[in-house]
Amino acid sequence: MSARATIAIFGAGAWGTALAILLARNGHAVRLWGRSPDTMARMQAERRNTRSLPDAAFPDTLTATSNLDQALQDADLALVVVPSSGFRAFLRNLAPHLKAGTRLAWASKGLEVDTAKRLDEIVDEELPRHAPPAVISGPTFAREVAAGLPTAVTVASADHAFAEQLMEWLHGPTFRAYRVDDVIGVELGGALKNVLAIAAGIADGLHFGANTRAAVITRGLAEIMRLGDALGARRETFMGLAGLGDLVLTCTDNQSRNRRFGLLLAEGKSKDEALATINQAVEGLPSAREAWRLAERHGVDMPITQAVHQVLYENLPAKAAVAGLLNRHLRPELD
Repeated sequence: MSARATIAIFGAGAWGTALAILLARNGHAVRLWGRSPDTMARMQAERRNTRSLPDAAFPDTLTATSNLDQALQDADLALVVVPSSGFRAFLRNLAPHLKAGTRLAWASKGLEVDTAKRLDEIVDEELPRHAPPAVISGPTFAREVAAGLPTAVTVASADHAFAEQLMEWLHGPTFRAYRVDDVIGVELGGALKNVLAIAAGIADGLHFGANTRAAVITRGLAEIMRLGDALGARRETFMGLAGLGDLVLTCTDNQSRNRRFGLLLAEGKSKDEALATINQAVEGLPSAREAWRLAERHGVDMPITQAVHQVLYENLPAKAAVAGLLNRHLRPELD
């Protein structure tokens, strides 16, 4: 067990709460921040997040707050777990409160709407003089982490010493972290797997079977690798937890909001109806548009991503999108 740290976690949804519970169980002093004073006061009084993780009690060292300065007081780490749609705005709000001695990491996934920028690019723009940050990613359902089920993640940072410190803080009896320095690859894997999970959900909702699901995952991984090549990521990163691991998890289990979104679309529900049914952020919806924007910008062939984009934003029926994929010209598998 590493030395006790003081950790501020920003974002009190399921994933932020699960990480707060994990780190508090590891013996650290954790402040979980959320925007709503009423919601955070209720969490502090009830000692649990009754909306997102009602079965996971807060350890004694976890405090819920809506006060940024209180959350950051003497903090060794600021861990941002807000939706990617609000990531830049939150960093701008956080910046005046962030001390030089507090390291920054995030566990959010996605691409910025309208710019297709990765979250690490946003951090570079909004906090250019802060110490090198880190990103936590990998195959992680919040409910399973909060329940203490065995889980492994990737920690990526250009600062190896900080990455190793963060790994030690995360490490516990049922939680293990691995280090890489390919931040771009980890960011792309975390963002694009959500788009492919929508594709897998659509295919399963249309009852195309296990063969199709396996093809979506495998060919989807090839698309991620091609875009990674264009953006300077390393291919081996996509074979790890933040790539293949997260992709398999999100495409195959109905705890995935993105997969469930695809299933609902296959049932004939509109985007708005599917979102209302899930009643949580579906990161793959905006990411599909931004991923296709990146593919066009860099001249990368991403047919599954294009098909998801057409279904979501061009009103192409799901069955027609699948037919279009099957009728593409033949090509070598590793091309």
